[in-house]
Amino acid sequence: MKSNHRHKTLRCFFLAVSSLLLLLTTAVCGVPAAEPKPSHLVVLGDPHISGNSKQDAKKMAAINTINSWDDVAMVIAVGDLCRQLGSDQEYETAKAFFAALKKPFYPIAGNHDFIYDDQLDAKDRKRRADAPMRQAKLDMFQKSFGLQSSSYSIKAGGYLLVLLSPESGGHLTELSRQQLAWLQAELSRDRKTPTIVFFHAPLAGTLDNYNKNANTANFIAQPAAAIHDMLSAHPQVFMWVSGHTHTSPAEPSFASSVNLYAGRITNIHNSNMNRKNVWTNSLFLYRDKVVVKTFDHDQGAWLPKLERTIMIPPLAKHAVF
Repeated sequence: MKSNHRHKTLRCFFLAVSSLLLLLTTAVCGVPAAEPKPSHLVVLGDPHISGNSKQDAKKMAAINTINSWDDVAMVIAVGDLCRQLGSDQEYETAKAFFAALKKPFYPIAGNHDFIYDDQLDAKDRKRRADAPMRQAKLDMFQKSFGLQSSSYSIKAGGYLLVLLSPESGGHLTELSRQQLAWLQAELSRDRKTPTIVFFHAPLAGTLDNYNKNANTANFIAQPAAAIHDMLSAHPQVFMWVSGHTHTSPAEPSFASSVNLYAGRITNIHNSNMNRKNVWTNSLFLYRDKVVVKTFDHDQGAWLPKLERTIMIPPLAKHAVF
């Protein structure tokens, strides 16, 4: 018994010495510690679920691929889950489609989810819904996906993620006064946590004018001036993630220097899923940076040329731009 006790004591002593030597070697020689695994967020841009199995086949194939990735912490859809009008039937269709997703799902609404009337006009054109109908559609959005509110925030990987749904009936993607007040309070509550905002539309000027809609009033986040002032006062916001413009990776300004808003906030654009090829962006949240990768679901491959690394900026007390 004494011999066994002596052996255990010696073994513990040598293990302690070995651990100390390892720590000293790391400190003296600069051997880096292993970096923790990042939180992996997948972003879906404008799914526009139709309910037609043939039209939705590529979208479902993308969902199945995402389900196969074992490191995915969550999936965020940046609006326009419904095909066109946000009717009850379209919401039932979208809900049934996303039931196949096996990852935590966090959607926000887009204009096609709430802003249009259920009935087309005499010329089969979309028309704006009145305020009660818009609210009813936002309520349906919350009910369909088990949300307490259409706008909300969550913590992930040391980051604050703010998920905003447009609610105003003005421009196609506009925050209401109540939402602006909520956003102000949310950002003011925690100024030291790096923050990413998810909203259906991009920030003004973060795309080239590559078509007639880019950077026009209905295709940027509104109210633009109020959002600008809000971001100016909260330097912890360093990334904005959007859909709405249907900008594909084939467009040069999908990932370029023009994506930097006011010299500080990187706008990550996401292609719509309602096309022949489906692409998704992934955000890998590290302690000091976010790595953005684009996956081509048709080729079944990541696109290295579109990979970007966005470092977390030092948080100043006041940012003016």
